[in-house]
Amino acid sequence: MGPNSIPAGLHLTRVARVVSRAFDDALAAAGGSLPVWLVLLNLKINPRASQRELADAVGVREATLTHHLNAMEKDGLLTRRRDPDNRRIHIVELSEDGHALFLRLRDAAVSFDDRLRQGISEAELGGLASLLNRLAYNVGGLGDGPAWTGLAETTPVQPPRKPRQAQAP
Repeated sequence: MGPNSIPAGLHLTRVARVVSRAFDDALAAAGGSLPVWLVLLNLKINPRASQRELADAVGVREATLTHHLNAMEKDGLLTRRRDPDNRRIHIVELSEDGHALFLRLRDAAVSFDDRLRQGISEAELGGLASLLNRLAYNVGGLGDGPAWTGLAETTPVQPPRKPRQAQAP
């Protein structure tokens, strides 16, 4: 790293925040948010998902998902009901309003992606994907799951703390 260059992690964090904020703005203009979009998207992929399956698919804790589902149910975007075969499981399904919002947010996401890709060739996008994956690999990998895993988490997932070792007197 040269004396005038920005550390790669800092530059990546800055660019990621700019892009993330712009994507949030695009979703908000269409009447949604990133967590709502991810829940709706995953309900389109698995139309009768349980809350646990949905939390796993979105990559959030069940408590975080419950917070989002409560608000979305209140807004009429989805319904939850008990699974008749296992009363402990809640089945989550899109309502008509939820489907309509999904379509608006899908269009906003596609439009945003088109805007983001302006002036970038397919070869450059492939190189970018490879570079981003290498950066992630260098610090521990991306983990399993789809590309959106964990994006809706409202608090960073903290790794388990190592127990403190007693110090000798």
